[in-house]
Order: sequence, then structure tokens, then C-alpha cells
Amino acid sequence: MTDLLRRALSSAPAVALAAGVCAGLAVGSAQAQSVWIFGERHDHPDHAKQTAEAVRTLARESRLRALVIEMAERGRSTSGLGAQATEADVRESLGWQEGAWPWAQYAPLVMAAVRSGAPVWGGNLPRAELRAAMSEPQWDERVPAQVHARLIDAVREGHCDVLPASQLVPMARVQIARDEQMARAVTEAVEGAAPGQVVVLHAGAAHASRLTGVPVHLARLAPSLPLRVIGFDSAYASAAEPGFDEWRAAQHVAPRDHCAELRARGMMPPAAAPSVPGVAPAAPPSSPSASDPASR
Repeated sequence: MTDLLRRALSSAPAVALAAGVCAGLAVGSAQAQSVWIFGERHDHPDHAKQTAEAVRTLARESRLRALVIEMAERGRSTSGLGAQATEADVRESLGWQEGAWPWAQYAPLVMAAVRSGAPVWGGNLPRAELRAAMSEPQWDERVPAQVHARLIDAVREGHCDVLPASQLVPMARVQIARDEQMARAVTEAVEGAAPGQVVVLHAGAAHASRLTGVPVHLARLAPSLPLRVIGFDSAYASAAEPGFDEWRAAQHVAPRDHCAELRARGMMPPAAAPSVPGVAPAAPPSSPSASDPASR
């Protein structure tokens, strides 16, 4: 999540944010079917490790219903595999894209669910649908106007202010489409859950936030579904960010100068916008990547 996005979220009505936080904390013990959403920084491996430990704990308590992940496309799952499936079989079933998501970083999380016997579901928008989503105005109306404005700001700053204005709305549509796909995967995973069972979603921090991501869509698709939204410390944000019910300490990694990386790729001149902490570069607008900046 960018500094600009954090400032925008901080300006959200305090009453609305407080209500969201209280709602999340009220279901921390998962007294009914519920969803725990973990929001990571993709370049901080400790975040996925902590989610993996939460998955193991829920499994030991026989409360884990399913794990939904941003790192695999919706429609992919391990449902047909047994608890002793090999990592190779799991990767094949999920259609794992190593170039976007290093398996070594996410294997402990994914395999924790597999070994427990719980299915792992892909939640992300399939890559084949990315370009179509960019040109579909329907996504502009899927979120409230203030959420749409925050996403536009995140896309602009996340690309170091070098994207042409004509690309901002299309890129925001991709983010919105991804969030809705993950929300739909979550609602499907919850179906048939026993009382006390939990569906875990692990995704990028902006996808997880109550103010920008999947919870916005779940409020429309499943308004009575209890949510618990969890964020982590990082090299970019140690203080708790708005939009999360719980904030956990985590190991940091050295921060990256993502705008410098864009310059090295010839996507911006040396005198362009300064580095944006916590936001990784995306591919050029004509080829949106699997982990574009707004998801960070």
C-alpha cells in the first residue's frame, strides 16, 4: 500500500472505520463461520510464514475450512488431491506461476493447508482475462466512488506518476476485478462450512484492506459474513494502517527503490517522481502483471 493510499485511507470517516474494526474484532474467536483475511507485502516472506502458522493452528483445532490465495487463479484448486500430495502435484493443480510468485516463499503456507486435508483455492483473476477487464466500464461501478478514487491514486503513485492519465482507470479496473474474484472465491469456500470453521484468505495488503479490497466486495456479496482483517509490520509501514482490525509485528527486509527499478527498465526518466515505499513496479500498461503495485 502506498504512502498516498495510506493518507487517503486516513481521511476516511472515523465512524465508518471504527465500525469496521469493531465488527472484525467481535468475531476474532470465530464463533460462527467466518473469514480471516491476511494482507501481506509481497517482498516480506515473514508475512506468508505467519499466515502459515495461523493455518496450522486452525487445522489443529479442526476449524480450517479452506485457504484462498491471490497467488493462484480462480478456478484452480487442490480439491482433487490428498493430504500426502507432492509439492509438484500441488503446483500443477494450482497452475503455479513461478515468475510472479516464488514457490519457496509460499510453499509453507500452501502445504500447511494441503497437509491438513483442507483445500487450497485460487482466487485471482485469470491472466487471460486481464486485458478484457481493463476495457470493461462495469468495474467502475463495482465499488463506492471513494474507494474508486483511492485505487486511482494508488495506481498513479504506484507507477511513480509515469502512467498516462488514460491508463489509470483501466489499471484500477484490473484491481477491482481481482478483488471481486477473490471475494467470490471466498464466498464459495464458505458454503457448507460447519459452525466455527474459518476460511483463510492470503493476499496483498491493498487487496485485504477493508477500505480498498476484498472486504468491500464481501459487504455486497455476503453482508452477514464475519470478517477478521490482519496486517503486518514491514520496512514500509510499522504503524498500523487504516482498514485492518489487527496489526502484527513481523520481520523486515531491506526496502527497495521501485522507481529506480522502473528507471533501469527505461520506463521513467532520471528526474521523474521519487521512490514510492512499499510499491513494486508493474509491467507496462499493455501487459498488466500478476502482482501490480496496487496489490502490495
